[in-house]
Amino acid sequence: MIEPQEFYTELQRAGVSFFTGVPDSLLKSFCAYVTDTMPSEQHIIAANEGGAVGIALGYHMATGQVPLVYMQNSGLGNIVNPVLSLADREVYATPMLLLIGWRGQPGVKDEPQHVKQGRVMCAMLDAMEIPFANIGHDGASAKAALDGALKYISEYNAPYALLVEKGAFADYKLASTVEDLPMTREDAIKAVISTLPIDAAVVGTTGMASRELFEARAHKGTGHHRDFLTVGGMGHASQIALGIALNQPDRTVVCLDGDGAALMHMGAMAIIANQAPDNFIHVVINNGVHGSVGGQPTVARDITMTSIAEGCGYRAVHSVDTEAALVALLGGGLPCPAFIEVNVKQGHRADLGRPTSSPQENKAEFMRFLKGSQN
Repeated sequence: MIEPQEFYTELQRAGVSFFTGVPDSLLKSFCAYVTDTMPSEQHIIAANEGGAVGIALGYHMATGQVPLVYMQNSGLGNIVNPVLSLADREVYATPMLLLIGWRGQPGVKDEPQHVKQGRVMCAMLDAMEIPFANIGHDGASAKAALDGALKYISEYNAPYALLVEKGAFADYKLASTVEDLPMTREDAIKAVISTLPIDAAVVGTTGMASRELFEARAHKGTGHHRDFLTVGGMGHASQIALGIALNQPDRTVVCLDGDGAALMHMGAMAIIANQAPDNFIHVVINNGVHGSVGGQPTVARDITMTSIAEGCGYRAVHSVDTEAALVALLGGGLPCPAFIEVNVKQGHRADLGRPTSSPQENKAEFMRFLKGSQN
């Protein structure tokens, strides 16, 4: 396996000393080492992958140096436009090293939402005319791949991708932080679903939140038909919920969002407030980190999410950090659209399971519920 420190050192030796991107589970050890090692001005965790490409472009123009942009391969969709219309060698010819976690690699077991992405990733890069090389578990081959990438970047002033296979990096744990908050994300989710009307529809965001929602329903024995689990498409759960709320105005619709997801496409909040559905509750569970991919920090604890919601025009805006306060809000007839920030501690259960139904089964069951065949 590749030691994160050794790979980092090779990058530094090659003059790559500015990193930006969105954390990924396959890159979590490397990203954790970078977070613990680099000063904040040299490592920016971006709101989304396209934004990271923009930051990297600005860095290169200001310094003349090669930046590194890291992401999960699900982020390819977010970088297509800025890479092709800005960084491409036929436009602004920007040297850029892309470090991409290869979720869903053919022949490697993975979750359903990653299988298609992993299968078509190389074809996508080919179509974008971005050359690439694999990084497996061998440090020597990883160095060779890095050297080849940097040679291409130097010669052509264009992006080059390194595809990181599952288990390539040796384990490295991010320095832990201690938080004095009473609730976990799972506590908050249980409180929400225990308080909602029986016919309320819930849209869970990507990652641990949807896994915890699934297990909370299983523990209560109330079935999973009321919930749509947004297993992919990080940052889009609130817009899925908005589409439901606008077309089922007599049903309470709740989006269980995360701080990283809400930040990734924050313009969604403006659209929700502008459409002003009076049956929509937007719950943003804020633990201040990308909890599903290694605990890399977001900026959500450094900004005031409620002020953003107020500026967008939500009719009710609240921030809570206790279960009692959350239950009181949900049971008190909130004017909608409502925005509730729920501050929780970091982390999740080590034995947290995954949904046992397929995405297609989840969708079919959820649609039957929306059509009124279940309650």
